[in-house]
Amino acid sequence: MANQTSSPPQNVLSEETREIYRDAMRTFDEAGVPFLVGGAYAYARYTGIERHTKDFDVFVRPGDFESALGALARKGWKTEVTFPHWLGKGYRGEDFVDIIFSSGNGVARVDEEWFENAVAEEVLGYPTRLIPAEEMIWSKSFIMERERFDGADVAHVLHARARELDWDRLLRRFEPNGGWRVLLAHLTLFGYIYPGDAALIPTRVIDTLNDRLRHETDHPASEAKSRLCRGTVLSRSQYLIDTHLWGYEDARLRPVGSMTPEELELWTESAAKDGDTSQLEMIEKMGTPAGR
Repeated sequence: MANQTSSPPQNVLSEETREIYRDAMRTFDEAGVPFLVGGAYAYARYTGIERHTKDFDVFVRPGDFESALGALARKGWKTEVTFPHWLGKGYRGEDFVDIIFSSGNGVARVDEEWFENAVAEEVLGYPTRLIPAEEMIWSKSFIMERERFDGADVAHVLHARARELDWDRLLRRFEPNGGWRVLLAHLTLFGYIYPGDAALIPTRVIDTLNDRLRHETDHPASEAKSRLCRGTVLSRSQYLIDTHLWGYEDARLRPVGSMTPEELELWTESAAKDGDTSQLEMIEKMGTPAGR
């Protein structure tokens, strides 16, 4: 079993960068902005796997997002609302802090349960709290981009924490809009990855999800769902063909999802900036606007 109390090695960060991250946490505390630390620090706490990253992920409630940015700005940080539906940044020179209140696909929105189940920890020598393992699994499970797939992270957190997880809460997190199928996929892969540890996943959880699968298989989708594509929830670019050329509705858009057309256009454009342009180029070549 992995060591669940380790933290990322500090020698990969300069003392200046470490102090900048500590300053961000102090700033939020002094301003009364509740926050949780995620990213490599939470991942190392839960799995024992150390990740050398140069970013710092802070999670806040949606209602505290502007307050968090404002607190940094008053301390001389440069701030921006990078994506208004989930992410902002605070900069100090080349170092930066990501301020997160949802996920890029609009699924894993921060709510009270993130804070109620947070884990006390010291990060860079500063006492604070980490995002819960359940919410880490929830948010990472839907990241299946061409250039990034977080399935291994999900498997490692499950491997280290399965016995302690609040499985009822985890099932509830994945319930809306067919998300339970994503959880079932990861749990199925877990048994493939770790055949000797498959029993770490409670039988009742597998039975619950398999019952749902059998029920939906026996009862075809309604007409409203028959032209719905949820692939866009998993990848911002790889299913654009489906929504722009094949006539499927984008499951990220309201009222099914939580995103507006403007938010969707900005998020799609960012895929090209990150280098994933294959489907965007095909759509443009065929004359269909990619920000529909």
